[in-house]
Amino acid sequence: MHKRIAKLFNVAVHILEYLIAFLTLAVLVGLIGYEIYKMFSTDGYFSSADTYLHNILTIVVGLEFVRMLINLTPANTLEVLIVAIARQVIVDHSSPLSNIACVICIGGLFAIRKFLISKKDLVRELSEGDHETPCEKENSPVQEAEKDTDKVFF
Repeated sequence: MHKRIAKLFNVAVHILEYLIAFLTLAVLVGLIGYEIYKMFSTDGYFSSADTYLHNILTIVVGLEFVRMLINLTPANTLEVLIVAIARQVIVDHSSPLSNIACVICIGGLFAIRKFLISKKDLVRELSEGDHETPCEKENSPVQEAEKDTDKVFF
């Protein structure tokens, strides 16, 4: 009985995650439409690149969040964090010390991805959507990615 309830809660949580992802995606599509409308209807819209970058990069972070909700893996979570921090560096004109801290954080996230997430998980994520296994393909992008991850650049 306990396992049935746990399974029911697990299914309910997944349904709620997809519902939240769908609602967020619907809002983001509406925001893209509104942004396009503002581009053509507002005089001087492109005179301030800060506003444009702020709005567009917010939508990009939202899309990455939806992707993370749909396919919750450590690599997707790290990608969302990297995009969000990069957006903060680009949009927010704060102190140089803050920018350096953000760049160090992004470097740390890349290091986490490189050293703490197994190659097997990264290869699986790269090959999602493929119907063939990486071994069945000759010189597939997944095999190329495996070769590239074996190289160390200094």
